[in-house]
Amino acid sequence: MKLVDVYRGNRVESSHFGHIAVVDSEGKLLYSVGNPKRATYARSSVKPLQAIPVVETGAADHYELSEQDLSLCCASHSGEAQHTDRVLAILGRAGIEDSSLKCGTHIPHAHDTYKNLIAAGKELTPLYNNCSGKHTGMLITAKHNHETLEDYYLLSHPVQQRILKTLSEVTDFPIEKIEMGVDGCGVPVHALPLERLAYGFARMARPDSLGEDRAKVANRITTAMMKYPEMVGGTGRFCTDFMKTAKGRLFGKAGAEGVYLIGDRETGLGIAIKIEDGNGRAVYPAVIETLRQLGFLEEEQINSLMHHYLPVLKNARQENIGELVPSFTLQTC
Repeated sequence: MKLVDVYRGNRVESSHFGHIAVVDSEGKLLYSVGNPKRATYARSSVKPLQAIPVVETGAADHYELSEQDLSLCCASHSGEAQHTDRVLAILGRAGIEDSSLKCGTHIPHAHDTYKNLIAAGKELTPLYNNCSGKHTGMLITAKHNHETLEDYYLLSHPVQQRILKTLSEVTDFPIEKIEMGVDGCGVPVHALPLERLAYGFARMARPDSLGEDRAKVANRITTAMMKYPEMVGGTGRFCTDFMKTAKGRLFGKAGAEGVYLIGDRETGLGIAIKIEDGNGRAVYPAVIETLRQLGFLEEEQINSLMHHYLPVLKNARQENIGELVPSFTLQTC
């Protein structure tokens, strides 16, 4: 189903197709677009669920993780100093060298960071990988449980097995049916039906059904994300801007290849979105339009996110030559 049109001038030049599932905290599919059961690699969008074992094992408390630290464990951060300094501080408290990070390297989203590294003649290291916060959470969990550090990223490692079990339990999807792959940062990635991913975030938003202990953990994680959204993304990033605008009601997390998951604490609904061609530029217009149709964002909030909602296309001279416009209607199920 078509979700977003790409206009050049007054003509639709391209369109992005995709799928949306809106599920309540009891697992009922309420609204959808396209195929809500599409098997989808969650990518980084399930980092809040992957952070659950960091807390449940006691690692978060043992190594004195603050709310900012816990938010960083859920991040696809920009590689700004506010992120990398905090990663180093967490690893330092755990007595782990940053060379233990197995997330690999890429150019950080924060271009100033990259320019400064080049100017200083410094190397690009895994510290600047957008997933270094998540990997730090994995490392300190392994350290706290007296497990090996050098292979924490492998599916056979207890760290990854705990995450797999947790993901299965929170989404209420059989562990043997979760399809496995390898994520961009080298750890296992999980494919589930889109509506199960939405259910997972619905339960994170209203976690009573998870049991008393896990409900406290879920609230702790989502509160940290919403209170310190700059740790989840960074300056000018959608996750950060969105959660700041949502003011403690909504939490969300992006994933590569056009995935986004949202939880609404007020209604207990979870939302999962997948852009079929994987193009990330269409995700945020689809997210905001979904929330607009559900009545979860006020007009003033939408206006503050307008550069994400109707992003302008520019040419090489930085002239406005088009825009992206959502083009779907949620269907009642």
